[in-house]
Amino acid sequence: MKLLPDRLERLVSTLESLDRSDRMEVLIEAAGKFRPVPSRIAERPYPAEHRVPGCESEAYVWSEARPEGTLTYHFAVENPQGISAMALAGVLAESLSGAPLDEVAAVSADVVYRIFGRELSMGKSLGLMGIVNMVRAEARQHMQSTAPKD
Repeated sequence: MKLLPDRLERLVSTLESLDRSDRMEVLIEAAGKFRPVPSRIAERPYPAEHRVPGCESEAYVWSEARPEGTLTYHFAVENPQGISAMALAGVLAESLSGAPLDEVAAVSADVVYRIFGRELSMGKSLGLMGIVNMVRAEARQHMQSTAPKD
């Protein structure tokens, strides 16, 4: 099985090819394009079950079923200084929405280091990995809920 869905692998490979300064610039630009969860999916105050545990930026994750059986991922980041969380949310929304659920469920939380580099603080890396883990959980839950029953 592939390590990452195609779109995420291409995006991560591009980021890895950049020097630290250019990578940070691209990620800051991605954070600037972040669009929070649409009101048709969720409104404030957001339900606690969608909150990413341990994320200092107060990030939330939702998924929405697509007709072909995949998911679209939506995010909220309540901390306006949560630039890294916004950047990651944008990357994941763009690259994992529509990807096969088994591939999304298999994404390692270590992809955070491939995206941001190893210079992250422990607290920030744990929060960002929590976002990835919540997306993986959404994919697994959807796979289980749509699996044929015996």
